[in-house]
Amino acid sequence: MARNRVRIASLLALTTVLALTAGCGGSSDASSKDDGHPHDGAPVVVATTTWEGAFAKAAGAKDVKVIVPQSVQHAPDYDPKPSDLAAVADADFVLYAPFEPYAEKIKAAAGSDAKLVEVNLDNDAGKVTGEVARLGKLFGTESAAATWQKGFGTQYAGLQRELKAAWPGGKAPAVVTQVFTAWSAKMAGAQVVGTYGPEAVSAKQLSELSAKKPELVLDNAHMSTGTVLPDSGAEQVKIVNFPGKDLDLLPVYRDAAAAVKAALAKS
Repeated sequence: MARNRVRIASLLALTTVLALTAGCGGSSDASSKDDGHPHDGAPVVVATTTWEGAFAKAAGAKDVKVIVPQSVQHAPDYDPKPSDLAAVADADFVLYAPFEPYAEKIKAAAGSDAKLVEVNLDNDAGKVTGEVARLGKLFGTESAAATWQKGFGTQYAGLQRELKAAWPGGKAPAVVTQVFTAWSAKMAGAQVVGTYGPEAVSAKQLSELSAKKPELVLDNAHMSTGTVLPDSGAEQVKIVNFPGKDLDLLPVYRDAAAAVKAALAKS
């Protein structure tokens, strides 16, 4: 409750700052969108994190601004700044995830008429292509989204082949995965013998998961609780979900595949 009161107070303060700014000569900013904002019909997208931003870029958006810095590991802990509100005020779309409760408050505080779009942040290949197609339709960039999907499908299939070729003895590896990194197990064609998280593994889970004798533990780098199955002999692999500043989703898959291949070589 205390943290929530701090955040609400922060947003109220930011609203006041924005209002004062507008009253001190913000008319040119307000009119820039009304008299034909120079983005040539392409949507201006504000994304709460690089993950949503990468989905938007894949869908064909060219003008994408990200609010939460990449260095922030847990997005809901971020406190928006006045500059964040200014970016939202000029957006056509604001992309957010359900676990980011401040997104709608940001839009309301900024007085934006942007469309608030909830994004299903899951790097499962099928879900990604579905979200990219949906966003492309919203943005009016269906052709660009379709082109990205085609290239993604080709690269993803190639990574699947590489990972299958890396299976020890030609057999699908047994893995335990954190719930938000299950997509990487699917890409590897692994046999998922157990899942955990997002909370830390309990003593009971530790015993049950270790008994499954997994070869790998796929851990969420953004929510890691340390060594998940100590003394089990399983190789732990850090899987990164969030794209970098370039908002490119493909390196997320390539990096995950490389990490899994390296771990399989040790198992």
